[in-house]
Amino acid sequence: MILSKARSSSSHGERGKVHSGTHSKAACIPDFGQLLEARDYKGAITVLQFKRMVEGCDKRTLEWLAYAHFHHGEHDKALVLYKELLSVLDADPNYHTYSSACLFYLANYDEAKQAALRGPESPLQKRILLHIAHHQNDEIKLLEYHNSLGEKHEDQLSLASIHFLRTQYQEAIDIYKNLLLKNRGWLALNVFIALCYCNMDLYDVSLKVLDMYLQVHPESPLAVNIKACNNYKLCNGSIAEENLKSLQDTLKIAPIENYLVNHNIVVFRNGDGASQAWPRMLGILPEARMNLVIYHLKHGVDRAEIQDAYSMVKDFEATTPQEYIVKAVTCASLGQQMENPDLLKQAQQYFQLVGASASECDTIPGRQCMASCHFLLKQFDDALIYLKSIKEYSEEQDEFNWNYGLALAASGAYKEAEEALLLICSEDFLSDYYYQAWLSYCYIATGKANLAWEIHLRTAAPSPSFSLLLLIANECYKTGQYLYAAKAFDLLGQMEDSPEFWEGKRGALVGVFQKVVSGDEPKERLLDILTLLKNSNTSEAEIIVRVIKKWAELASA
Repeated sequence: MILSKARSSSSHGERGKVHSGTHSKAACIPDFGQLLEARDYKGAITVLQFKRMVEGCDKRTLEWLAYAHFHHGEHDKALVLYKELLSVLDADPNYHTYSSACLFYLANYDEAKQAALRGPESPLQKRILLHIAHHQNDEIKLLEYHNSLGEKHEDQLSLASIHFLRTQYQEAIDIYKNLLLKNRGWLALNVFIALCYCNMDLYDVSLKVLDMYLQVHPESPLAVNIKACNNYKLCNGSIAEENLKSLQDTLKIAPIENYLVNHNIVVFRNGDGASQAWPRMLGILPEARMNLVIYHLKHGVDRAEIQDAYSMVKDFEATTPQEYIVKAVTCASLGQQMENPDLLKQAQQYFQLVGASASECDTIPGRQCMASCHFLLKQFDDALIYLKSIKEYSEEQDEFNWNYGLALAASGAYKEAEEALLLICSEDFLSDYYYQAWLSYCYIATGKANLAWEIHLRTAAPSPSFSLLLLIANECYKTGQYLYAAKAFDLLGQMEDSPEFWEGKRGALVGVFQKVVSGDEPKERLLDILTLLKNSNTSEAEIIVRVIKKWAELASA
């Protein structure tokens, strides 16, 4: 889900239009200053290009044209104009700084840094260099430029954005609230605050803050998008989709023309249409890559789809906790399928990096990461410490109950593991062999082999049934639940002619007989033994039958 990548455009709706007089003056060229004031940058560009064509290459016209292109998001076109302005004799050195801003938005950080340093020292230069240092992970320079920021609102807004990018949302909120106290009319700050709360998973708080802005600007694409994302988390995808559809209807935005809306609608539909929509957005919306990877992981029924997910993140440089988590899950999924220890080690390291970080260690995702790290290291007692700390927030999630149940079972807490596994509702889990196997294991460990046998009876596919029978046979034998061990070995012998299965069946039947003799099992179990021996044409089977019948005669006498 994308929260903040929308580019404002006032070309939709009446607000972006500038009316210049009556119909009799419709042919007059509008003033580009009015267009810029109305944030109709497309209109301003059109007027300025016409002005340039008619009046020639005027420096002031080029400056405003570059400004309009920059604010319309056409940073490459603005850069060309600033380079043209720099080629003029006695060019304003501030053009270097403006060029740097263009290069920064084009993600050419090395060139942007060089251009900024060629310009004069100024607050704008320091803000650009601050953001470049962040993107280049230069912590020393980041701290240097951070300390050089002043109290002007431009500097404070820039600092807040750095906090946001580094997932330090509370620090960003504090700055925004302080600015809002001093400038009550800056309603847009509520959008930034709401965005921070949304990223902190405080969706209800985010909606309340956002409503202050939407009451005045109900057609804001960014604000409506954040509202939809909040409703998706609090309610469901249908309500969230309605929020975006109302925006489309109001602003007459076609989905194909608006990548932000189109992307999020796919998210709200739980990935329906993802394979068609998201690949086209990979070079446009960074979040599309991560969501496409998640889609492959969720729908990967074979190794090929997991491989596709891995190929998308293998060389991708993660910068946020969410991106590290996606890389970790991808490496763990493929590593487990391929039994590749190197991939599993990478996953463990990524999980640890997020879970041990100062910004994430006390969050639910951070603790999940530490649990996953210990899980991969097979340190299940340590994994349970973290899982128990978030249990009350996550026990309605099937994925959490699956991991929690496995960790409990691996630690020997079979009763609690059984309870956790029984909370799972998803048919994808319930029909999976590994779920059936672990639940059967817990049933047997708690002395309820009959329930494990019922799971086997419900399975239809031959291969999982064979594996499940093998598990039931061996575990029931180990725990002294011999009747179900004998039943399982009997079926295994019918499926595959192996002396091991007869030996297991024979030993289990003798175990049942011993329990009947000692009074731990009712005499009716003798009929079960005789039934299971009916198809066994061996001398050993005949001996066991004779012994049982003789004991039954003596017992009845």
